[in-house]
Amino acid sequence: MKLRLHQTRVLDAMNQHKIGQIVIPTGGGKTLCMIMNLLQRFVQNPGHVAVVVAPRILLAEQLSAEFLEFITNANVMHVHSGETHHYSSTRPDNISAWVAEHADTNRIIFTTYHSLHRIVDSGVDVNVAYFDEAHNSTQKKHFIATAATSLSADCKYFFTATPKHHTNPNANGMNNVSIYGDVIHNVRAQELIQTGCIIPPQVDTYKVDIVRNKATAAEADRNMIVDILDTIEHDNPKVLVAAPSTKVMWNMLTNSDILRELEERGYGILHITSKHGAYVNKTKVNREKFFDTLTEWGKDKSKRFVLLHYSILSEGINVPGLSHCIMLRMMPIIEMAQTVGRVIRMDKDDAQDIATGKIPAGACHLYRKQFGNVIVPVFTNYGSAIAKRLQSVVDTIFVQGVPAISTMTR
Repeated sequence: MKLRLHQTRVLDAMNQHKIGQIVIPTGGGKTLCMIMNLLQRFVQNPGHVAVVVAPRILLAEQLSAEFLEFITNANVMHVHSGETHHYSSTRPDNISAWVAEHADTNRIIFTTYHSLHRIVDSGVDVNVAYFDEAHNSTQKKHFIATAATSLSADCKYFFTATPKHHTNPNANGMNNVSIYGDVIHNVRAQELIQTGCIIPPQVDTYKVDIVRNKATAAEADRNMIVDILDTIEHDNPKVLVAAPSTKVMWNMLTNSDILRELEERGYGILHITSKHGAYVNKTKVNREKFFDTLTEWGKDKSKRFVLLHYSILSEGINVPGLSHCIMLRMMPIIEMAQTVGRVIRMDKDDAQDIATGKIPAGACHLYRKQFGNVIVPVFTNYGSAIAKRLQSVVDTIFVQGVPAISTMTR
């Protein structure tokens, strides 16, 4: 594993502190920092218990796969309600029994913020805890378990691209240093662009002289998506569509001809919501099949597809190959920043050319994929505020070089 300079600095900071926040823009390789830190710990202190916390089951499973690509000398347990081929349980007595059964071995427990309290209730001693997308931990329903784990674990590290604070520094915001510690390292987005880790985003608007209202939302969004796709100058675009709601998205899929229109244009179609599940080209599939297909299509340069979702894929989940995002709704600052992060990953051939010295890192004008396109539809009465807010978020992260911080008041 060859670490980049900023990742080396992150590891140094983790070795110097037992608690702290690490702020890294999306695409900066925070998972590898966790993995390398844990590898070091398992060498120095065999028999450690590590807990890795994610906001969603899908991400917990993805993190598990990524950790185990490099860590081969550990027993693994999952604590959540999702399916996994590893041993899994949410019962505190089973958790404590598993930890005891594998005493004197390296142990990793992958869980979600929703199920973290089960580990707390089990009473097991945690040597190190990694909180991924840590802004999720500030939700009131998650904060108690997060605080309990932070206060009891030997070491605890909170990773995010988008910190979430509270107006009261003693409440459930990440500015509560007794729980989250200080920011021990902050990576600027400009450094990641200059070193060839990510590409910058470009915000574009697509304006139409149409009024969008509740009654016409599904049809208006259908027309907008099709029109935008017809204007994209890309051989095989891979387009993420952030839908305004599950209801509007489902009405568009079932009561309009968008599936036929996309199919006629050669697009594969994926869509997923928590209510209706996951679909690949009109066929309902389980989530494992969905993400296997998404990964396969994302890596296939000859494949064009549209991926529609509502609040499922905005953060954490690795979606390779995305070239464009169509943002159909107003989002909170964090979700907006995370959505932008889905399309600013490097083209794998550009990354390879940088690695072999064919092109210099940061020379985006020489890349095949020079920027990530984020397109905001602007109707006569809707969309301009979304575009304005999105540009402000992008300027904060990629021009000013500071994270987009969300602030809670209660």
